[in-house]
Amino acid sequence: MVIDSTFWVAISFLIFIGGLVYLKVPHKVNEILNKLILDIKNEIDESEKLRAEAKILLDNAQKKLNTAQTVSNEILDQAKKDSDRLIIELNDKFHKSSEIKKNSAEAKIIQLKENAIKEIKNASVKIAIDSVQKIINTSVDKSKLDTLFQKNLDETKEELKKINS
Repeated sequence: MVIDSTFWVAISFLIFIGGLVYLKVPHKVNEILNKLILDIKNEIDESEKLRAEAKILLDNAQKKLNTAQTVSNEILDQAKKDSDRLIIELNDKFHKSSEIKKNSAEAKIIQLKENAIKEIKNASVKIAIDSVQKIINTSVDKSKLDTLFQKNLDETKEELKKINS
């Protein structure tokens, strides 16, 4: 058997492996790897818990947002109803007010018309009376007086008919 460099490399490799086993390096590497695995597993579990908490918080926030939107829509609907009701009330008040003013104006017009008719009647009666007095004063003849009286009476009646129509 010839001892060459490969033999010494193999021997030194076996001594190195033996030294590693003697110093319990594989066991320590295994412990370190197990510790790292455990740490990673703990971090994964912690992140799962955080994710679950975040999901719960997100759901709560979403519920609050939906509730706020519902309340906001209800407030807007109520405001629309109130504004429509107010517009209708104001419109009714305006129409009632304009109707009252219209009726008042019509009543004033009727009153003024009646006053004008009364004044015209009074003036025509005064004119008729004055005419009759003139006729009586200027006439001497009774038949002439009756004819003029009848004529003036007919004219006065005609004038009154025109005024009343």
